[in-house]
Amino acid sequence: MEDEKIVALYWARSENAIAETWAKYGSYCYTIARNILSDPEDARECVNDAFLGAWNAIPPHSPSVLSAFLGKLTRRIAIDKVRNRNAQKRGQGELALALEELSECIPSGQNVEQEVERKELARALNAFIRALPPWERRVFVCRYWYLDSVASISRRFGFSQSKVKMMLHRTRRKLLSFLE
Repeated sequence: MEDEKIVALYWARSENAIAETWAKYGSYCYTIARNILSDPEDARECVNDAFLGAWNAIPPHSPSVLSAFLGKLTRRIAIDKVRNRNAQKRGQGELALALEELSECIPSGQNVEQEVERKELARALNAFIRALPPWERRVFVCRYWYLDSVASISRRFGFSQSKVKMMLHRTRRKLLSFLE
């Protein structure tokens, strides 16, 4: 089913939206979550949470690229799950829970300068990535956005693992030079 029709199902609040989303993007989102979490059960739970997030976000939002929207939701939820898992190891999760409870009352820990720097860095990274040759951009995004392994990237693009490693190394060097 076309993405526009799936989004229309969300807008109509049809339960078929979730079924169609699973059919078209379930394995895509599962792969993202599993790469981050390394646990099949947690990855499935993360995808369910992402699709629930999509249900709650559409409407009022109407994503122009549904796959990117779902991938971003899945990635964010998976990373939060890793952070929570690590926080629980440090203090049975009480610190994270207490901070979450206070988050409505206390402003962000970042000041205006840090927020401006963060946005400027994001702008610079996007410009750098857009300037890369298409195949180099895809490899870079697979590794550092989707957290794919070098082996899976080499299989996907038909490159040797050493070529992928060297390509990533050179791209990181270019990025460092660009940011300096």
